[in-house]
Amino acid sequence: MVCGFGEQVGYETLVKKIAKANLDKTSRFTDWSRRPLTEAQKDYALADVTHLRVIYEWLAAQLKKNGRAEWVAEELAMLTEPETYTIHPDEAWMRIKTRTTSGRFLAVVKALARFREAYAQAQNVPRSRVMKDDALLELASTRPTTAEELGRSRLLLREGRKAEIVDGILAAVKAGVEMRAEDMPRVETPREQLQVNPALADLLRVLLKAKSESLGVAPRLIASTADLDAIAAGERNLPALGGWRREAFGDDAIRLCKGEIALSAKGNEVRVVQL
Repeated sequence: MVCGFGEQVGYETLVKKIAKANLDKTSRFTDWSRRPLTEAQKDYALADVTHLRVIYEWLAAQLKKNGRAEWVAEELAMLTEPETYTIHPDEAWMRIKTRTTSGRFLAVVKALARFREAYAQAQNVPRSRVMKDDALLELASTRPTTAEELGRSRLLLREGRKAEIVDGILAAVKAGVEMRAEDMPRVETPREQLQVNPALADLLRVLLKAKSESLGVAPRLIASTADLDAIAAGERNLPALGGWRREAFGDDAIRLCKGEIALSAKGNEVRVVQL
């Protein structure tokens, strides 16, 4: 995407455009469990890696030429950061999807999710084995106070009915019910509830299209439609307004929102005009 190949590109296309070679796909749907493999199957399998060096060197040279190696490094930084893969029990509730925004309900969800995550990590088992999300949400609604009441749960699996898990669930429900109002989790304002200025959102779409075309990258790499609506509604804590995206698009997007720049058309080109 950073080198101008659109929103997504397949290996075959990269081989054809960069390595100037064609891949023989006739073995794609053959029976790979049969032995020995045919020469055609071996050639097909080898072709999956044969051209990678040529493609890598070409893409690396392009990144150096257009000064976008830092873009890629910034995008990959999250994947190489160990903290990305660390789940803190107090934040586990944020991974659970629910439409209910009641503070007390979310307080119980948070307490149950915290127990489940801590237990799963301590026992080194998948959190779904302790209880699945649908069972957790059911318990947050029914809020059992005894093992007997918990036993009536329709969604709790057998694994989740172990004595130590039962005690943990009941303690978590109690903690959620007794949680102080100031400690209850808050949900962010849904995008559909944002006060979006539709005219401004449309202008931002034009700006994004102009910027992406001048940079030779797919618009979605810089910002999504939801991002543009959020910017038009006044949100500023967005990936589209940070890092390399801020320089490529974000700074002018904010200036457009403030009325400091305008957009002008000349032929097929859209230009940014300083006011």
